[in-house]
Amino acid sequence: QVQLVESGGGLVQAGGSLRLSCGASGNIVSLNAMGWYRQAPGKQRELVAIITSTGITNYADSVKGRFTISRDNANNTVYLQMNTLKPEDTAVYTCYINGVRYYSGISLRTVPSSWGQGTQVTVSS
Repeated sequence: QVQLVESGGGLVQAGGSLRLSCGASGNIVSLNAMGWYRQAPGKQRELVAIITSTGITNYADSVKGRFTISRDNANNTVYLQMNTLKPEDTAVYTCYINGVRYYSGISLRTVPSSWGQGTQVTVSS
């Protein structure tokens, strides 16, 4: 099986920075796109940023110029550097990995998508 473990959330003042990380564990062969979603109370979940296996990135308009997504393919980890945080960035951030191929015993399996457990980011004004 594949597990995603997130870290880096917390409480920060407006204008501050946080860095989220999400590592995938298991006998992973390859990963496709990796990304971050967030969901604020009373709001729908939204895609924050995504990075393909070749490094192409895309961001929600609300975070462009402030957030940077990156990935370490050797360690199956995706990062989200969040700068100039605003109170409206407060949400639960969840990492997402698309197209995970991994070995379960001698069997090569594919999971269409995997999700992290979510980490709280709170930005105070």
